[in-house]
Amino acid sequence: MEKKDRLAHVKEMFEERGWTYKSCQEDGCESIDFEYRGVSYHIWEFHDGEWGVETNVRHGGGMEELTGDYESELLQIMKDWT
Repeated sequence: MEKKDRLAHVKEMFEERGWTYKSCQEDGCESIDFEYRGVSYHIWEFHDGEWGVETNVRHGGGMEELTGDYESELLQIMKDWT
């Protein structure tokens, strides 16, 4: 997975929907923080032998790790949010 491609579609979705988010990179991994309907969400990318994210987008208060095609999974989870 190329560096420029990771989480680009997630940020595009935020911009299309007018959602405010903060993004930064550290050690080549991206971190995105945003709010939706008063709930704080996090997408923290990691690389520990494979790329993945730790996120609470599925469960609000509970964190989980997603690996593999994690960007598509994030988009799938958030696509029905209105």
